[in-house]
Amino acid sequence: MSAAAVLVAAGAGERLAAGAPKGFVVLGGEVLLVHAARALRDAGCFDVLVVVVPEGREADAAVLLRDAEVPAEVCAGGRTRQESVAKGLARCDQDVIAVHDAARALVSVELVRATVQALTPDWDAAAPAERLVDTVKRVDPEDGRVVETVNRAVLRAVQTPQVFRRELLLRLHGEAHGSDATDDLLLVEQAGGRVRLVEGERRNLKITTGEDLLFAEALLREDARP
Repeated sequence: MSAAAVLVAAGAGERLAAGAPKGFVVLGGEVLLVHAARALRDAGCFDVLVVVVPEGREADAAVLLRDAEVPAEVCAGGRTRQESVAKGLARCDQDVIAVHDAARALVSVELVRATVQALTPDWDAAAPAERLVDTVKRVDPEDGRVVETVNRAVLRAVQTPQVFRRELLLRLHGEAHGSDATDDLLLVEQAGGRVRLVEGERRNLKITTGEDLLFAEALLREDARP
């Protein structure tokens, strides 16, 4: 089946406080969206790559991607993540769609391939996820009182790329217009679909804060060691 990737880089990145939209923050000499786009290109799974950026930054992104030799179509995003994904999805007519966050700039080629391959006919969506290592407690949000200790063996922290059949994702986004969903898997779950998780990677962290950026820089330095 044919496949396309939608790279979402339209976030403002306010918590990162880097003075630029998150996808345009520099990591190891290149912006986050280029790191992520290159991994999607190198995975060799996709016929089309659509990069969704803040309105007004389309030309900037196109130049960066061209200089990095990553063929891609660039379009403007919306006010929410759901709107941005929908705008990217509208540019694709492939059978399978992978949605990836540019904030997860260090995703590996191997993880991209494994996630795409996990979308077999028995499943409606697939995504990587990490096991939790910390003890997790559910609390009362009013006063912080511990209500229970949750069994972490049945919990996972979900990552991207998240892979879907296009017809299903297109229908769900049409029904979810105006939704504040921050995760496309949620739309599938709410519709009663079957979601498959594969083992994620620690390096596939979501770069949200300055500390995350420092950690990602350290990972890149480690990669560069002989």
